[in-house]
Amino acid sequence: MFGIRLHGNVGKSGEIGKNKTVIFIFSDFDRDFYLKIIEGISDCLTENGYDLIICTNKSSANFMRSNFASGVISLDGSMPDELLVSAAKANFPIVVMDRIIENEHAHTKSVIVDNYPVMCEMVQGLVDKGFRRFGYIGGLAFTLDNKERFAGLIDTLAKNGIPFDQKLYFHGNYRENSGYQAAKIMILSNDVPEVVVCANDNMAIGAIKAFEEYNIRVPEDVAVTGFDDSDMAAVAGLTTISIPRYESGYIAAKELLAMINGTGGKEPFKLSASVKWRGTA
Repeated sequence: MFGIRLHGNVGKSGEIGKNKTVIFIFSDFDRDFYLKIIEGISDCLTENGYDLIICTNKSSANFMRSNFASGVISLDGSMPDELLVSAAKANFPIVVMDRIIENEHAHTKSVIVDNYPVMCEMVQGLVDKGFRRFGYIGGLAFTLDNKERFAGLIDTLAKNGIPFDQKLYFHGNYRENSGYQAAKIMILSNDVPEVVVCANDNMAIGAIKAFEEYNIRVPEDVAVTGFDDSDMAAVAGLTTISIPRYESGYIAAKELLAMINGTGGKEPFKLSASVKWRGTA
């Protein structure tokens, strides 16, 4: 169980003020862009006189059952839709940042990255550079991010008449080691494609480490791309897709406050992203 409270809207009774507290739930400490999201959420809430509680893992359900907060921002892929829908109420709305909940009666709203068009743009750029044999290291298969990113790859290749070899789809978990292991399997199978498209930067960096260990040069022998534009991506010179993480957190908080105040809509808010061409592709 883990929880952190930022700021301090505590009343005389010692209880956190219900009407001025928001919870942010997330599930993975391994991805550094969470810090930027939290900064955006915190800035928006501070400007509006709200406190922020950050929690993860098993503590999230406990916080959502309690009555001290006005709403939730969730970026927890392990949390079922059913739990979010059942917890969301008119006086306790929830903004989700990792999915779209198809329930017109739910008091939820989605603030998500528009993965598909920017992935299409990057893959088309790779095709224009002459790449024809693509590999893909995916994230968790059930996540919206992975589904949209892979769809962008497949659809763009199909538009260009390029087949995708399904044996070059490798399942990862968004962590560096899964990218490393996937690349190592490619190497040991003597089946390294021309370019490896990764569903996030961590896996791309892991893949590059594996290639380097076997003296396979990036990008001369194999190109590699990521997704997120983490701090490590810039250091590694990784071609990737830049997501406005701070802005996404700020907008998520702003949309939640609008719902708390009874002025928010339920239509998903999709953030645009952009390709960062660097030295690995």
